Amino acid sequence: MTNEARYKRAFSTLHASGNFMEVKTMNNTKKRYVPKLAAICAAAALVLALAGGAYAADVGGVRHAVQVWLHGDLTNATLDIQGGEYTLTYTDGQGNAQERGGGGIVMEADGSERPLTEGEIVEQLNSPEVEYGEDGAVTVWWRGQQLDITDKFDGKVCYVKLTDGAETVYLTVKYHGGYGWSNEDYPDPSDFYAE
Repeated sequence: MTNEARYKRAFSTLHASGNFMEVKTMNNTKKRYVPKLAAICAAAALVLALAGGAYAADVGGVRHAVQVWLHGDLTNATLDIQGGEYTLTYTDGQGNAQERGGGGIVMEADGSERPLTEGEIVEQLNSPEVEYGEDGAVTVWWRGQQLDITDKFDGKVCYVKLTDGAETVYLTVKYHGGYGWSNEDYPDPSDFYAE
């Protein structure tokens, strides 16, 4: 006797009630939807994981919350770096969303170039700012300081020493001709370009 014949003989005397058949039908219905739902959830999770991976692999892109000095105020901002370029997003004193961008490269001693690092970009953003007013006034912003240097120009050049107690900065400004700064000495005005 085969196994199939044995099963038929053993279970031929059993009869299922109508209630059992309904429960069995409901269970079968649920089982049909659970795998579809699981497949949809798995597909959604995969899409989100791939999107997150694509964002993380965004050509070395870096996004950080930073604090920088803007117009004399310590400001919370988001710094987004792509290659050697950056975008700084922040809210100004009036509650308006603002953006600044820039970038740059560093020439190494061996002549090779590399993009600025995050630390170098933040240092650049925290450097003194020179602003020209419509009335001809020239204002320097550095950390929590605001200084009117309009009357300090000797010809077309002004030299300003800034200190915050912990750090000293030597600033050289050419009137409408650019500016440079150093922690060691006043930069030569012929070393920087016009704005």
